[in-house]
Amino acid sequence: MKIAVWDTYVKKEDGNIMHFDILVPENITNEQTIFNFGKSYLKTKSFKTGQLTSNECRLCHIEQASEEIISSIENKGYFIIEMENCN
Repeated sequence: MKIAVWDTYVKKEDGNIMHFDILVPENITNEQTIFNFGKSYLKTKSFKTGQLTSNECRLCHIEQASEEIISSIENKGYFIIEMENCN
């Protein structure tokens, strides 16, 4: 499965910037759908964050998905890779 990687940066309430990638099947191109996946992920956090829009989230590249990523996408439609300041 080929996936689109959406590079995302969101400001946390403490001022730090969260960096995470939203991974979706490459055929999902509707930005609002992708932003909604990111918002769902942010709701799982115990802290507040700023908004998630096209200013914070952009398509980065397309790559081949691993089995773990494919499994997550099949279950919930997306996969998150936490990069920086996500906890």
